[in-house]
Amino acid sequence: MAKKKENPSEMPVEERLKNLYQLQTILTEIDRIRTLRGELPLEVEDLEDTIEGLKTRINNTQLEIVDLRQKIAEYRGKIELANSQLATYKEQINNVRNNREYDLLNKEIEFQTLEIELCNKRIREAQTLEHQKVEYQDKSKDDLDDRMQDLDVKKNELDEIVAETKADEEKLREKAKALETLIEPRLLQSFKRIRKNCRNGLGIVYVQRDACGGCFAKIPPQRQLDVRMRKKVIVCEYCGRILIDPELAGVKLDVPVVEEKPKRRTRRKKDEE
Repeated sequence: MAKKKENPSEMPVEERLKNLYQLQTILTEIDRIRTLRGELPLEVEDLEDTIEGLKTRINNTQLEIVDLRQKIAEYRGKIELANSQLATYKEQINNVRNNREYDLLNKEIEFQTLEIELCNKRIREAQTLEHQKVEYQDKSKDDLDDRMQDLDVKKNELDEIVAETKADEEKLREKAKALETLIEPRLLQSFKRIRKNCRNGLGIVYVQRDACGGCFAKIPPQRQLDVRMRKKVIVCEYCGRILIDPELAGVKLDVPVVEEKPKRRTRRKKDEE
């Protein structure tokens, strides 16, 4: 007959703390593996974001260049039309019958001349802006190439590190998941919350030198006694970490040996003469 699985909430406090400390040991090892990767994952992520930004910038610049070129083409079309009308007006001015027609044609010639000058000015401005946009786009493309090369290097470095540690990390994660099933959900949730709030990721620590192993604040003797009794979950009053005694954590602390002082020899009294 298969043995019935023990309910984590029914386990003795000592067993719960022991499982929790084992989980902490595994998670600390996973944290160490992540530390080996250093800032590489963040650097890769930043480079990917930068590359996406550069690609968007290049695409937007290209759209602006296309728009400028369309405007230049439109201005040139207006110039061609104005030149055509200007030629017609100049031909008609030679056949006017009165001063009124002459004045009207002169005004049209003047207007078309100004229109051509304005279009030429707009073309020069658009061409200058287009040139700036093209230079900006070329620079962005160079930056994109550099970032792509950097990303390839960083990714290769990260892939090498991940390949070396992936198998170990997966085994540790499996062990951690198995241990989590042996811990009361409420206690596990509190432990994870404490770990998240601590910079070193330690949610449970053992007492060492009469102090908390996490924040090193002194622990009163009565509280140390409660920890050694293993009857309830005790937390540090300063940092909130769960406390256990070193023996339960499997740690043997060196007890300082006090050397006995040599006894002082007393001088023997001289025999009375």
